[in-house]
Amino acid sequence: MERHERLRLFVALLLPDAAVSDLFEWQQRELVSANVRIVPPENLHVTVAFIGGRPPEELESISAAVRVAAGTSSKPLLAPVRYRETRSVGMIVLSDEGGRATGLATRVFDGLERAGVYGRERREWLPHVTVARFRERPRLDPPLPPLGPVVSSEMAVMISRLRPSGAQYEVVESIPLGG
Repeated sequence: MERHERLRLFVALLLPDAAVSDLFEWQQRELVSANVRIVPPENLHVTVAFIGGRPPEELESISAAVRVAAGTSSKPLLAPVRYRETRSVGMIVLSDEGGRATGLATRVFDGLERAGVYGRERREWLPHVTVARFRERPRLDPPLPPLGPVVSSEMAVMISRLRPSGAQYEVVESIPLGG
């Protein structure tokens, strides 16, 4: 890695394999015929904080902030609530039983801000999984995926590498929730 290179980083809640499999099957059934790019199974996650381009030497302080936040957190219980589209993505919005995911996200934001590597967004954090990307909004109204409540037991600091075929994500460090 070159000294001037910046890493495109984010923090995510990782989904259990069964939930990823169920989401992928649902995408194949409900979204494949639409004019959208399906998010591949290896990229399905709940983004907690998009940090953006940072110098490699900040990676340890970012990971340390996430370790601290994760170590004191209960495992969030998430469930699908609705399908939502923005200008460029389709997502499954998730409920957050007891606000555990939101509390965890807040602790991550606080730690990253203290480390001087993150500026909190003005809009309220919304737990969701991005399932499709598009250039033109298709205005889909699919049924919800058949997911029961999903328990996330780990977070990850991740690198996003932009490729012509789409973003490729790599886990830098996986951190169990609750110590």
